[in-house]
Amino acid sequence: MSRQVPAVLENTAPPSTLWSRMKADPQFAPEHLALEAVRRLGPEAAAWLARMRTERPEAGPDELAALAVKRFTTLARVSGAVSGAAGLPGAVIDVGVLAWTQARMVLHVAAAYGLDPAAPERATELLVLQRVHKIAETARTALGVAAGREHASRIFTGASGAPMARVLVTLGVRLAQMAGVRAAKRVVVKVIPLGGMVLGTWANSVATRDLARRARDHYRKA
Repeated sequence: MSRQVPAVLENTAPPSTLWSRMKADPQFAPEHLALEAVRRLGPEAAAWLARMRTERPEAGPDELAALAVKRFTTLARVSGAVSGAAGLPGAVIDVGVLAWTQARMVLHVAAAYGLDPAAPERATELLVLQRVHKIAETARTALGVAAGREHASRIFTGASGAPMARVLVTLGVRLAQMAGVRAAKRVVVKVIPLGGMVLGTWANSVATRDLARRARDHYRKA
């Protein structure tokens, strides 16, 4: 009789506590997201791998990684407009969900290749693979700063001291950069007069496929 692997609830969107931290500290939004992703999504990826090993014992790392990439590329393709909110707030939520979905994918790929998806170093790798930082050393430094700020009282009050519109623009730009939207500043500027931004399915899938390729190449060699 095969061992039953307990199901783990899917974390399909960033939790509200993470949004509060990112709004209070928008410049370090990618670092806060990476830290929270490893904490919340790492165990989810580990449980997925355990389930796959039960359901597909013959599958190798490349096949498992391909399954993860297919699943999360599909989710990324339809992640735009998930918030139902208009204007800049909706745009920020959409890019945040896309960046979160991509982080889930990377951690599942890491698990497929035998690495612990909940290990702290995965946060560093997320930031480098998502091109927030060019090298691991600067990513670790930024994560250390974000972790320290996470425990500061102002992070939990949400009082950044800046006007909310400016906070949202900064947050949207940083999350869009993390999600692979290279024209982030132009996109966010465009949303203000138009009153809404929905990342297209093509843009979402292209950015996510590019990240998937980098993640598979990296973890295959790890």
